[in-house]
This record gives sequence, C-alpha cells and structure tokens, in this order.
Amino acid sequence: MTVPTTPPVPDRAGSSVFGDRLPLAVRYAAWLAGAGVERGLLGPREAERLWDRHLLNCAVVGTLLDAGASVVDVGSGAGLPGIPLALARPDCTVVLLEPLARRAAFLSEVVADLGLDGTVRVVRARAEEHARTTPAYDVAVARAVAPLDRLAGWCLPLLRPGGRLLALKGAKAVDEVAQAPALRASIDQVGAGLVDPPTTVVTVVCPRKGVR
Repeated sequence: MTVPTTPPVPDRAGSSVFGDRLPLAVRYAAWLAGAGVERGLLGPREAERLWDRHLLNCAVVGTLLDAGASVVDVGSGAGLPGIPLALARPDCTVVLLEPLARRAAFLSEVVADLGLDGTVRVVRARAEEHARTTPAYDVAVARAVAPLDRLAGWCLPLLRPGGRLLALKGAKAVDEVAQAPALRASIDQVGAGLVDPPTTVVTVVCPRKGVR
C-alpha cells in the first residue's frame, strides 16, 4: 500500500492514548487517508482532521471498557470506533460488524496489515442476524449509525445481561436520551485534555437479554 501524507500525530495525546501501539495507529491513519478516502468510506476533507475527530475521539472511549471486555462495533464502516479501541486496549477482543461487502473487505485488509488478527475479527452481517448466532458481548459500540432508540433496538440483543451499549454521540446526545425515556441511559464525556472537544458517550445498560 502506498502510504499517503497524513496530519502529524498530536505527540502527547497520541502517546498517552495508544502507548507503544502508536505506530500502528499512524499506519491505520494512512489507510483511512488513502484507501479509506479512495473507496468512499471517509470524506476527503476528513483526512485533515483524522486524529482529533476520528482516531483519538474513538480511542479515548477505551477508558470505559473493563479489563478483557468482549466488544462488538456495530456498523463499523471504516473501523471507527472499533479499530482505535482495539489499538488502545489490546487486552480486549473486538468484532467489527459490518453488513456491506466493500466495507468488510476494507476492514479485513486493515486488520491483516496491522497484525490484529489475534484480537480483532471482521464479521459481515447485520446486527439482527449476528444476534441470533453469537454469544452475548460485554459491550457494543457504535458511531454515527442511527438515532439512540433505533440503535438500542439493534445493539441490546447482542449484549449479555448487564452489558452496555456505548454510543458515541455529538451535540444531540441530550435530545436523543430525552426522546428514549424507556432506556436506562446516561451521558459521559471522556478524553478531556486529550481531544477537543471531549467525546460524548451515551451509555445504555441492558438489564436482561433482548429487553430495552
């Protein structure tokens, strides 16, 4: 793969979040800025703000994961947030769940190139299909997939009892939580001092499998 020019890494934040796996994060950034843009998985203007808006924004959510957690990234797309989380938290296992063939192919190439095969797996399926064939996960993560109420309907059946959906949301997080009063939801901000603005995460707890 030809490595394109990518924005410089924010040294302190990059090292703090990714540790000795920062070189892998840099290589992933090159994938996003190159093949990710060429294949339409990421807008061309996004290459200029890969670190704050995408890699770091996603990776700081790793502070909310328990040790050794099993994670499913629903609607993974270009691998966000699943791949940054896998890089920042190598103790966790991550499934990148993506229904579209061209996106799943991109993810498989990236996972192989970064040597993440041992802890990261690509599954081409919809959440509803995957929930019928897989053990329940500790955590489901999603970014820019759907409004909270619809997203919870897809993700909660993937979780074990007490498992959590971590939905990366923006300015509309408060409104989305208010519009879904039946969900056990809370809002947190993570990454203050490392990414500006901090990442807003809506957490929804699954009280028992398949119940919202």
